[in-house]
Amino acid sequence: MRKIIHIDMDAFFASIEQRDFPELRGKPVAVGGAGKRGVVAAASYEARKFGVFSAMPSSIALRKCPDLIFVKHRFDVYKSVSQQIREIFLEYTDLVEPLSLDEAYLDVTENKKGLKSATIIAQQIKSKIRKTTGLTGSAGVSINKFLAKIASDQNKPDGLFVITPGEAEAFVNNLPIEKFFGIGKVTAKKMHELGIVKGLDLKLRSLEELTKRFGKVGKYYYNIARAIDNREVNPNRIRKSLGAERTFEKDLISKEEILAQTKRISDILTDRMKLSKAKGKTITLKLKYNDFEVINRSKSFGHFIEEPSEIHRIAEELIKKELPAKKGIRLLGLTISNFEKTEGGRPKQLTIEF
Repeated sequence: MRKIIHIDMDAFFASIEQRDFPELRGKPVAVGGAGKRGVVAAASYEARKFGVFSAMPSSIALRKCPDLIFVKHRFDVYKSVSQQIREIFLEYTDLVEPLSLDEAYLDVTENKKGLKSATIIAQQIKSKIRKTTGLTGSAGVSINKFLAKIASDQNKPDGLFVITPGEAEAFVNNLPIEKFFGIGKVTAKKMHELGIVKGLDLKLRSLEELTKRFGKVGKYYYNIARAIDNREVNPNRIRKSLGAERTFEKDLISKEEILAQTKRISDILTDRMKLSKAKGKTITLKLKYNDFEVINRSKSFGHFIEEPSEIHRIAEELIKKELPAKKGIRLLGLTISNFEKTEGGRPKQLTIEF
């Protein structure tokens, strides 16, 4: 039986800003742009009390909290702090799977300290994070990744929640379906319509019914309703795509400005590819109109694409098929995927900064 810890830093970006700028402490803070097209990247707990959350349009956030203070992101600082935290994780185990800058799974079944209690390890990690960075993180401890991730969200901020093997079944039975990791708003609504409100309701449905109604993911729902999750903590997660996108303050309308912004985004993508040493065979254009209609256009090749000039040419070909724009464009994005494979046939590992 595994011992898994999920660490999720509390309002990570916003907490760093409050740490570094004392005048922001105790105040509602949002990391992001305050313009009409701005988006909240992170919100402090003071802002969350007003209903402000990440990914929310800044205009809505300001209506909910007129005193909201916007600060520009400092990703280099966030990455640096994130690396400090990762070094703490590695003191205990090499089985660390980062999900983003501010969260990760740890498998401490066999750990470098020889500690038998995953709960004690989680306590020590939380204490070291606070001492080293001045920040707090929440920890979930359980027998698998699914339960550990749900547990870390139970007592935020600065929480520690443990789901023991003996508690797992009852915990999942009583868990509201919208709290299940992997079940989003749309699926939760569909499940409610089917009378599936809690974990026990999901558990009573057969594998056949769940796969019929939800496709392949039905097997995942069947297993997690029984607290089963056999996924390993993988320190070498393989990235499947690399991208860049931008939301604009004003809609793009003219051909000239659309082409100029496409070139700018392709330049950002090529810089990121160079940093990650990535090359792929498929380029995808993402376009979002001002009424939020989204379209994706892809083009695949028999060779690997890595030269900036070629990426720009492909991006230009894709966007020109959508010109003249039928509506104002609020977002443009480019992604490269179908990466180079290693000799063993698996996709080549790309560096993902923690």
